[in-house]
Parts: sequence; C-alpha cells; structure tokens
Amino acid sequence: MTTSDPAGLLRHRVAADPARPLVTFYDDATGERIELSARTFDNWVAKTANLLVDGLAAEPGTPVVLVLPPHWQTAVWLMACWTAGAVAVPVWDAAGGGPAALAEAAGPAVTGGDSGDYIVVAAEEALADALAAFPDAAEVVGLSLHSLGGPLAAVPGGVTDYAAEVRGYGDRFAAATPINPDEPALVMTKITYSGAELVREARAAAAKWELDVQDRLLVDMPFVTWDGLLAGLLAPLISGSSAIIQRNPDEARRERRIALENVTAVAGAAGWNDASGSVRRLP
Repeated sequence: MTTSDPAGLLRHRVAADPARPLVTFYDDATGERIELSARTFDNWVAKTANLLVDGLAAEPGTPVVLVLPPHWQTAVWLMACWTAGAVAVPVWDAAGGGPAALAEAAGPAVTGGDSGDYIVVAAEEALADALAAFPDAAEVVGLSLHSLGGPLAAVPGGVTDYAAEVRGYGDRFAAATPINPDEPALVMTKITYSGAELVREARAAAAKWELDVQDRLLVDMPFVTWDGLLAGLLAPLISGSSAIIQRNPDEARRERRIALENVTAVAGAAGWNDASGSVRRLP
C-alpha cells in the first residue's frame, strides 16, 4: 500500500476487502451493537463528506471541531474530514468541562483564522455547551447518535440535524481538487498533523502491535487520544484488521465480549494494556 493520505487507506481497504467488518460499536448503557463493513463505512463517509462540502461549504483546510464521544459516527466524521480535505479537531475529553473547556481544547484551530471560518459537530448531549463555546462557527451540526438513526429531540436555531440531512447526500464523493497529504489534517491537543504524518504513524502502530487481517482490536479509548485514534481507526485500516469501539463499557461484559467477538488485542482497558504501550495482544 503506497497511499500517503488517510482517505487513501479507506479506498484501499474497500478495494481489497469490502465486505469484511471494519468497525463494530457497542454502547453498554443502551445495549446497542452495530457492525459496519468497509463498504458500508465508506458509504457513510462519502455521504458525510458530501454534506460537509455541498451542505456546509467546507473547503480544504476548514477546521471541523468534533465534540463527539467514542462512536462509529465519530470515526465516520474523522474520515469524512480527511476525504474532503478538512482539518479534524476532536475535543470530546473537554466536553464535561463546559463551554470554556471546549473552547480551550480547540485552541488555535478556531482562534487563529478569521471569525466564522470553522464548523462545529457535536453530540446532542454536548450541543448546548458547543453552541456557547463556539458562537462564531460558520455551521453547527448536531448528532443524536440514536441507534436507529433518529433525529435530534430538539433542533436549536441554526443547527443542522445530521441524521435528518445526511441520508439525502450521495454515497460517492469526488473531491474537486486532489487532497494534498502534506497539508494539515488533524489538530489534537493543539498539535497539528498532516495527512502523510497520520499514515506514517498508522503504519508504525500496526507494525508495533503486529496487526493483520485476522485481528479484532477491542478499544476503550476516545478518539481525542493519539492511541485511541490509531487503535480505533487508522491502524485497523492500514492492517486490514477490525476495530471494536466501546462506549460506557461494562467491565462485567468484557470477557464474554472478547470471546464472542474473537478479540485478539485490547487497547485502553484498565488493567489489560501492555506496559510498553496502549495495545496488548491476547494469548
């Protein structure tokens, strides 16, 4: 695989093995389980990228602040940003700290340019704080994260309801101009990474963790952490393995889930990680 941009990783995965599961999501608070093949995940990414560009006027380099928890839709939004050439700015860890914490976490990604040149995407539970934290956002998108794709319970003025809008967009995306992998793609903890850097780090992580197409990686980390991003999306993409993302994980269900899902490695689970890194392979 010779691609140097994150969107290229998904294209290669779809071409190589479209039907194999790429992302499985559990929410133990709701009992939800959703599994997406590479092809289905790619369709969601294309729809979301089309929404970003055609519906929200995103351009290459536009910052997109993601106030989203560990979830399959968060993975979709990350990849949609990179597909459209936008800059993903995940800030979920600050969501419990109110508007000031969110604004601080986003930092120069939203304060370094012209007022209103960024987009905010927020889970319904964090939407009010996101609106207060980013009053100059050009666009705000709210996600219900409902297991059956339901809309927001209430849609504040000026907010786009993702569930209600995204299905109307095409499941193929074609960028108007090629995406430059050397341009910024991610701002995490106020550090900027290019698309090419993300791919290099994904290759290194997949090699370090010895991931291959047989692996199923159980992940307990949010996408706002570096290892969470690698384990939950990028390393599985580049290695051909699958990620199992969890929200509100119930410790009592872990052993059964590992058996049912044929888990071969764990990331972020308290007491399970290898001392040398975030991922531990299971015997």
